Amino acid sequence: MSDVDDAISAARSSWARISDTGDGVPTRARSRRTASIAKRLTWIAGAIVAILVAATLWGLVAPLGIMGAVLVMAVMVAAVLFLSFVPGQRAAPPPEKLKTVDIRALPAQTERWLGAQRGALPRPAQVLVDRIGERLDTLSPQLARIEPQTEEAFEVRRLVGEQLPAFVNDYARVPDTLRTVERNGRTPDAELVAGLQLIEREIADMTARLAQGDLDNLQTRGRFLEMKYKDGDETG
Repeated sequence: MSDVDDAISAARSSWARISDTGDGVPTRARSRRTASIAKRLTWIAGAIVAILVAATLWGLVAPLGIMGAVLVMAVMVAAVLFLSFVPGQRAAPPPEKLKTVDIRALPAQTERWLGAQRGALPRPAQVLVDRIGERLDTLSPQLARIEPQTEEAFEVRRLVGEQLPAFVNDYARVPDTLRTVERNGRTPDAELVAGLQLIEREIADMTARLAQGDLDNLQTRGRFLEMKYKDGDETG
C-alpha cells in the first residue's frame, strides 16, 4: 500500500471519528450549520417580538380591529419568510481576492472560500478541509501580531492565499469521470488528498514557528517563578 493510500485510509478513519451521526456531516460543518440556523431563528424571534410590541402600542392609541389583526399577521408571516430565505452568510471571496486581502484576515477568508468548495470534493478531502479550517483558526491569532511585510507573512500568504486555492482549483477543473482514473501511479482524488495533507502539516508548522517566541517566554517565566518562589518556600 502506497503512502497516498495510507493517507486516504487515515482520512476515512478520521471521518468516522468526527462524524457525530451516520448522516455524513462532520462535526465542524454541523457546528457552522447549527450556528447559522440559531442566528436565523434569533432574527425571526426578534422580528416577531418587535411586530407584536408595535401592534400593542398601536392598539393603545387606536383599536386594531379584525383588519388590523389580519395586517399584523400578514406582516409577521412576511418577516418570517424574508428572514428564512435571506442569505445568512456572505458569499465566499474569489481566489483572486485572497492574494491581496490583509494578512490578518487571510485565514478566515481562505477558510470561508475553502468551505464553499467542500461539497464538490471527495469525502477524504472534505475531512482534510475541516482539519485545515481548524488549523487556520489556530493560525489567525498569530498573524495578528506580525508585520504584513515580513518574510513570515509572505510565506503564509503564498501557501494560504495562493497555493492552497490554486491547488483546489486545479482539482476542480478535472472532469468528474477522470478523478478516479489512475495516471502516473496516482488518481486525481489521491493527488488531492496527498496535497491537502501536506498543506495541513505546513500550516501547523507555520503556527508553531510563529508561536515559538511565546513558548520561549512562557518557559523562561516558568523557570523564573520556580527559582524565585519554589526555592524560597524550601528555604523558608
